[in-house]
Amino acid sequence: MKKAYLGIDIGSISTKGVVIDDECNILAQVYLWTEGNPIEASKKVIAQLNEQLDHNNYTVVSAGTTGSARKLVGAMIGASIVKNEITAHAVGTTTLHPDVHTILEIGGQDSKIIIVEDGVAVDYAMNTLCAAGTGSFLSSQSRRLGVEVEEFGKIALSSKNPTPIAARCTVFAESDLVHKIQMGHKKEDIIAGLCHAVANNYLNNIGKGKKITSPIVFQGGVSKNIGVVDAFSKALNAEIIVDEAGHLMGAFGAAILALRSKIEAPFSFDIADVTFEPKEVVCQKCANHCEIICIYKDGELIDSWGNRCERGEIKVNKTK
Repeated sequence: MKKAYLGIDIGSISTKGVVIDDECNILAQVYLWTEGNPIEASKKVIAQLNEQLDHNNYTVVSAGTTGSARKLVGAMIGASIVKNEITAHAVGTTTLHPDVHTILEIGGQDSKIIIVEDGVAVDYAMNTLCAAGTGSFLSSQSRRLGVEVEEFGKIALSSKNPTPIAARCTVFAESDLVHKIQMGHKKEDIIAGLCHAVANNYLNNIGKGKKITSPIVFQGGVSKNIGVVDAFSKALNAEIIVDEAGHLMGAFGAAILALRSKIEAPFSFDIADVTFEPKEVVCQKCANHCEIICIYKDGELIDSWGNRCERGEIKVNKTK
């Protein structure tokens, strides 16, 4: 039986999962919406990966998690390794593109840039405060325009005169968009303008002061929008590489980190019927009043975190 490694990237908008072999080939992959429930989203991802995986030839021996709910889901599945998004994306991208210098990533509600030298992330920046320039921003504007967001890219490329859109923040962008519609700007020009606004907003904020050099890899859900890809290419006067698995790169990196950890732990796909419940406890043992998160599996405490001193430590039997 060959060994396989599972990675899950749990974001606020989407949850991604992959299973790879020991040569980093993707054996199974899933991308779905988190819908405000990372526990249920992760259960669905694991169930769908289970359906895709060839269990006659492969068995998962290690798992890794990343993303905003990485600790929660890591505790759920008994992950061998739990890492932040910067590390996971850098590891995944440099595995597929060893010569990459710049990683641009735009997700549903946040965005990041990672600067790489000799295969190692040396600088980065993240934006989680403003929705302007993210996937959720484009989705909300697509509904306003009555166009499916999946069609944005193709429509944007048909424009010969993109409409300037002020996209410093969502409120200004929406106000400017309504104004441009009322002025009679063509829909394809407005859509192209939105794509350019996303790229310019990213470069003027996340990319400000960063040394952006080629090769440049663009990933995250927005990388599937060819209008935004074209806008980045024109703004940077450079080729933008979009990998077919770019939207899965965090999960891919988490799986690679599990492989590299050499830590093998029992993994079961049968968690659909298991009840996981997070509870918050406020520690009263010192002035910090730490908010400690406790995770219960079928009523049994399996993990906890959040304490800033040993007095708030909650003992967990890790062997169960």
